[in-house]
Amino acid sequence: MSYPRIDFLYLSEDDMIAAGVKDMKGCVEAMEEMFKLMKIGDYRMGGHNGNSHGCMVMFPEKSEFPEMPLDGPDRRFMAMPAYLGGKFDMAGMKWYGSNAENREKGLPRSILMLILNDKDTGAPLAFMSANILSAYRTGAVPGVGFKYFAREDADTIGIVGPGVMSKTALAAAMAVRPSLKTVKVKGRSADSLHTFMEHVKEEYAGVEVYAVDSIEEAVRGSDIVSVSTSSPTGDPSLYPYIDEAWIKPGAIIESTAALRFDDDFLINRARTVTDNIKLYEAWEEEMRPNAYHTIPIPAVRVEDLIAEGKMTAEQIDDLGDVLVGNIPVHRKDGEIVIYSVGGMPTEDVAWGTMVYRNALEKGIGTKLNLWETPQMVV
Repeated sequence: MSYPRIDFLYLSEDDMIAAGVKDMKGCVEAMEEMFKLMKIGDYRMGGHNGNSHGCMVMFPEKSEFPEMPLDGPDRRFMAMPAYLGGKFDMAGMKWYGSNAENREKGLPRSILMLILNDKDTGAPLAFMSANILSAYRTGAVPGVGFKYFAREDADTIGIVGPGVMSKTALAAAMAVRPSLKTVKVKGRSADSLHTFMEHVKEEYAGVEVYAVDSIEEAVRGSDIVSVSTSSPTGDPSLYPYIDEAWIKPGAIIESTAALRFDDDFLINRARTVTDNIKLYEAWEEEMRPNAYHTIPIPAVRVEDLIAEGKMTAEQIDDLGDVLVGNIPVHRKDGEIVIYSVGGMPTEDVAWGTMVYRNALEKGIGTKLNLWETPQMVV
């Protein structure tokens, strides 16, 4: 930049696609590098602990103010800021509003934007459409887990919840385990199942895909299981449930959303792996007691069990420790890995930075001017 003039790059959704936001292999590689940087501490997220998922604005069930939005499914605004070092060396923030009723207007449930900022001055570098970016980074994070924990010859994946997140998780699984030949999918509606299966047929030639009637059928015989469902929080007994007896030895079960197992299984036989242990510790601190009632991801239940004295901190592993060699990829033969994915703004900053640099290199996007000279300099 030539200060004090500030220009920044605007990238529409079409611009993002042209700049490579759908490069899943590249996205998985970026997430793996991000996890290594996080493990050595070269990052910051929000909150006094530096590991907060973000700051959320939620709405009341009733309000004396007629213009104020009221609580509803997925109705919120959220800011997710972060700095990530290493080859990224970038600050940024994902900002979004979410409302399940958006679908009635032909809109996604959440509408997301990402802003990247100069780490020293805070000046904007880019303002970009982030729905596809967020979906791909969300899928790539499970992909890193699949790369390390799934059987080398994995041939069957079970999908629970045939939405956008499952499409990108499947793309990541295919990128790191091209041996996959069968996709089983459990969904709630015929329309969503049909859409998902048609997507698989179009994207992955030679791969068999079929619908199943239960979570049990999706899990049994699968080397990889990916769960991404919308579920009301508050009552864990209503969360989607997987019985240990259904799970194939050596399988990895990944969850980006609500999922429940028996406590005895979690305590005594499952191997719990997190995408960032400090994120779950922060949730436990922020949401206690019973954080799992608010954040329904399996590792949060493990954190609750640790807080209750029923487990120890040594019974939960961090993916970053595997990537940098602090702990083994597998602790025992045939272990079942429960891999929890919570989502972090460092992921958006990592992939957003790579796409932004691609856009600069290829001349993609629209340059916008913030000011020639600032009118107010304190």
